[in-house]
Amino acid sequence: MSAITPVSRDKYLYWYKGFCFIKEMMTPEFVDSIQDLKIRDDDVFLITYPKSGTIWSQQILSLICSEEHRNGTGKIDTSERVQWLEFPTLNPDVDHSSRPSPRLFVSHLAEPFVPQGLKNKKAKVIYVMRNPKDVMNSFYHFQKIAVLSEKSPDFQHFFEKFLDGEVYGGKWFDHFQGWYNHKDSYNILFLNYEDMIKDLRSVAKKISTFLGIKLDDKAMDIVIKKASFKEMKIDPLANKENMPENIIDKKCGSFMRKGQVGDWKNIMTVAQSETFDKLLQEKMGNLSQIFTWEFSE
Repeated sequence: MSAITPVSRDKYLYWYKGFCFIKEMMTPEFVDSIQDLKIRDDDVFLITYPKSGTIWSQQILSLICSEEHRNGTGKIDTSERVQWLEFPTLNPDVDHSSRPSPRLFVSHLAEPFVPQGLKNKKAKVIYVMRNPKDVMNSFYHFQKIAVLSEKSPDFQHFFEKFLDGEVYGGKWFDHFQGWYNHKDSYNILFLNYEDMIKDLRSVAKKISTFLGIKLDDKAMDIVIKKASFKEMKIDPLANKENMPENIIDKKCGSFMRKGQVGDWKNIMTVAQSETFDKLLQEKMGNLSQIFTWEFSE
């Protein structure tokens, strides 16, 4: 039995050790077991808070690491190349211990829940962060198509839920600060989603350098092309349109929506923005300056 009893938050979520998890997709016992995963030195973990450019980052990572993905000879879904760590229902037949190296993982887990072996500083962690106002906006729209999610009647309702951490992933502040404050414990690369929008080639080069993978200009051109929003939108192996109907309600929208910087201004009121700014300053101080909220014209 788990040392801390999970507390139900709504029909779909439970609160456990300070974070919210999805009832039907992971048990507290499974969450605890993740810490015991045996880490290999060449493992790569992609970590994001939900709605921070996860599937985009999966695609970029997969394209950099797999030549057959770049040249189109390997017709394998991106989510099978970069597999979820905490969602066993998405890959029920997968035994991570039998996967060939290098293993690529993706996860929304907060720092306390990841495998303890990652602290050997040999395996690599890539943390992609996105400005939290756009995260909130994207999350609000995503709940409309997420089957295992309570639907907020309006943005104000979701705004309050998000600040209270009553969403999968828990409080955004805790997730980001947990990883940032413990960065010295990991071999970790922090990336900004907004930098990926502004100059994808530069970010892709950072990732390949971090991973020790040398790509020539032709290979990098393919990475940039196939990781573009336009290309991914029509690529069934990358756009999540093949997600099970018990996970995504395709009648209510698509997994990939806009991917824009500053779209939060189209839904957030001035009062909501000011409330969030005040909270951000209180919790993070000068660290809040690392985020890009919009691009100047």
